[in-house]
Amino acid sequence: MNPKTIGAPHPHHPEALARVSDRLLSTEKAQRMAQFFGLLADANRLRIVALLAQGEFCVGDIAVALEMSESAVSHQLRMLKAMRLVKFRRQGRHIFYQLLDHHVLALYEAVAEHLDEDASDTSGSGNGAR
Repeated sequence: MNPKTIGAPHPHHPEALARVSDRLLSTEKAQRMAQFFGLLADANRLRIVALLAQGEFCVGDIAVALEMSESAVSHQLRMLKAMRLVKFRRQGRHIFYQLLDHHVLALYEAVAEHLDEDASDTSGSGNGAR
């Protein structure tokens, strides 16, 4: 690499960069998105999201379905609530949780669908890994 070009602007597509400059992801938003995706980088939280994608459930039912303790489920739900992924309602002594809105459901479904796609559909490798 030529030391004179290190740090120099890339001259090939300045018009294209000018057209998208107002739509670039800001550093602040990128950090918030990374935090959001980092929160989902936990198998137990993803399993809870997957269950809540099916409907509304109370903590006890989530714990039984996922073979977790109620306190572990509650801890994970607090984190999901803090990131605005789930909402809850109280009915008597039970608290029922559901996904916050259609955006969360759509995100879950899009990722699940992406992972279920046959690898040969996108890479042509034909290995069919799932």
